[in-house]
Amino acid sequence: MLSSARRWLRRNRTPIAIGVGVVGAGYAATQYVMSKINDARERMSSDRIAKENLRRRFEQNQEDCTFTVLALLPTATANVVTALNTEKITYEIQQIKSSARSLKGIQTTSPPSIADTTLTEDDGKSTVSVPVDIGMPFAPDGPQQDSAPPRPRKTKRQLWDDLTISAITRSFTLVYTLALLTMLTRVQLNLLGRRSYLSSVVALATGSQQATISLENNDDDNPNAAYGSDFDTNRKYLTFSWWLLNRGWMEVMHRVESSVRSVFGSLSPRDLVTFDRVSQLTAEVRRLIEGGADDDERRRSDWLAFLLPPKDREDEVIRESGILDDGGLAPDDSAQPSPAALRRLLDETADLIESPAFSHVLSLILDSGFSLLVDKKLATEAFEFSLDGAPTAVATTASLKRTRAILLPKILSVLTRQAHVIGNGMPNEYLQEMETVRDLEAFSAVVYSSNWENEMKDEGLMESAVYVKSEDALSQSTQVGGSVVVVDRQAGVFEGAWERAVEKRF
Repeated sequence: MLSSARRWLRRNRTPIAIGVGVVGAGYAATQYVMSKINDARERMSSDRIAKENLRRRFEQNQEDCTFTVLALLPTATANVVTALNTEKITYEIQQIKSSARSLKGIQTTSPPSIADTTLTEDDGKSTVSVPVDIGMPFAPDGPQQDSAPPRPRKTKRQLWDDLTISAITRSFTLVYTLALLTMLTRVQLNLLGRRSYLSSVVALATGSQQATISLENNDDDNPNAAYGSDFDTNRKYLTFSWWLLNRGWMEVMHRVESSVRSVFGSLSPRDLVTFDRVSQLTAEVRRLIEGGADDDERRRSDWLAFLLPPKDREDEVIRESGILDDGGLAPDDSAQPSPAALRRLLDETADLIESPAFSHVLSLILDSGFSLLVDKKLATEAFEFSLDGAPTAVATTASLKRTRAILLPKILSVLTRQAHVIGNGMPNEYLQEMETVRDLEAFSAVVYSSNWENEMKDEGLMESAVYVKSEDALSQSTQVGGSVVVVDRQAGVFEGAWERAVEKRF
């Protein structure tokens, strides 16, 4: 029986060998395909986790921007309100009015408001010198003013002219300051957020963190990480918002005041003004400040001088901000932040501010801010329009605003109150309105995701890249040391990345 089996094997050895080879090849092919499928699944899962982590970090970063603006805005508001003390001028006008009534034997129980105060023919001739403490406009302390130099006398008409310019300039200046602070904060925190994300990815690639990219910023735990770990550099970089809060706002105010004087200077407190007229004058002021209605002209507006100091005054910003007096910073030079790292952040910030996308988004959030101030607040509080309800109410408002006219003091009264709402409102309606502009989020996404490849090249990390492929995320995915980084090889051209972001409406 064994001999017959051997004879059968000898006669059929060729077909058996072929069969075994086919089965073996099929098994090997099956295992290869299964391994590729498993690799693809793992890669897709890794990409999905990385994108979700990136999205969550990005959204958290934008919330941080909102809180940062709310924390910084009161500083600028205090400076603007001190320089443009509309309440002080109002008090002086009320003092003149009270004095005139006293001379006529008229008793008053309370001083009139801006809207109730009127200008008579004799007011243009009368003069008065009222000692008023600028810091306490509603409760002047006479004895403390004895040593003050005599102030020039002004007629009531001159005071009204000052009040008109002051009230309008203050509210407009605060709108511009809020918009500029919002844009600057978005640039700063998204640039640092990008560094923090890359720090987390690099730490993961080198095995110094867990197998996930955490949302918390643990940069300070690893001083040798390539990104986001230079706490002193980041801190100094963030202090450059001091320039807008303490110096840049003055340049904004001067530009606004010059434009307001040119446009509103001819108005008298006895003038009746329609809503259409106010809207037209506001648009004219904005045209003088920002440039023409043409988008290209607006893009050429120079906002950099308001937001960042010239290079020869950068040390002044760091010194005046008080950061060098912090005892928590090490005194030795070896612990100081790298000038190259800080220089790179400031240069990239300047490039972003001077980009057409920055001017475009700034114009949009200014549109939203002025729309809230004029089309809603003035329309409802001064002109008493009703903006509630369906489109029929809007149509009624459109017809009313062409016929209804009110005295200028009523408009100034609303603007005076709104200045405090813009600067100190909680919640801040104007900031909320600006943040509804979708292009602001798109701009933030571009800042957060652009220039990553160059950032990594600067630290020599791109040599470890394993693969690059297209993904429908912020841009592209690059695997570095087994972890996924989302980058964009074309993001060095900011305008190109901005156009793609606007098209996707990220």
